[in-house]
Amino acid sequence: MSGFNEVADRIWVARYPWLDVNVSVVAGGAGLLVLDTQASADLARGVVADLRRVSGLPVLWAVNSHEHWDHTFGNGVLQAEGAELICHERAAETLPAHAAQVRAAAAEEDDPRYAAVAATEVVVPGRTFSSAIALDLGDRYVELVHPGRGHTGGDLVVRVPDADVVLAGDLVEQAEGGPEESVPGFGEDCYPMDWPLTLDTVLGLSTSATVVVPGHGAVVDREFVEVQRNTIGIVAETIRDLATRGIPLDDAPAAAEWPYPRERLTQAVRRGYEQLPRSQKRLPLV
Repeated sequence: MSGFNEVADRIWVARYPWLDVNVSVVAGGAGLLVLDTQASADLARGVVADLRRVSGLPVLWAVNSHEHWDHTFGNGVLQAEGAELICHERAAETLPAHAAQVRAAAAEEDDPRYAAVAATEVVVPGRTFSSAIALDLGDRYVELVHPGRGHTGGDLVVRVPDADVVLAGDLVEQAEGGPEESVPGFGEDCYPMDWPLTLDTVLGLSTSATVVVPGHGAVVDREFVEVQRNTIGIVAETIRDLATRGIPLDDAPAAAEWPYPRERLTQAVRRGYEQLPRSQKRLPLV
């Protein structure tokens, strides 16, 4: 799929093939809000070209759902379009180091798309918030909410109340085959023990009819999010059980049945063990 497709009243989503990443746009009478800015300045210029095929309104805000490079490296291009850049305060803190690491790694890749990543100068949003803010698009408000930690420490969601839409970023991810096959992004900076409760907050912002836009993949509904929340919850409780029983970290992935492929959960288990308080861990069994 390429270009923007309208998923609700004046809300468009473009699903880009590289990394299957989504960019969303919300329009109001005064202008536009763009959620996420793609993985390089070159790709972001393509986003702007696609955007101008659906709206000529000014871009008032470009919002980062979290700090990861595939959602933030186009910030400078959107800023040049006149957008004010916004993200959660934690994302702003971690983006510079993350960007430096990604650009260095990308410079070693042969794929020309990574050359564009390495060449991108990353702009950190100047406007941040801790819990929630509302933005006025002229004839509609949008809400930016930090529901808690999950995929990263700086996740946010965008809620459009009048259209019953939630733009969920990478707190929700979709892949072909349904929610059971859609493995969330358990990366080296994830918070698996917090993620289920964070998704409870996201669900609290939704109704049975809510359109939910994930950070990657096709648009989903509330039921999909409920299933993914419960499956992440199983991961969290399995980690808690293993740590409570004193299973050493190195042995933990092979010591349990998991709802997702074991090889996709290495970072989740490591991060979960790190995040559990000492009172919930026993000395390793010998």
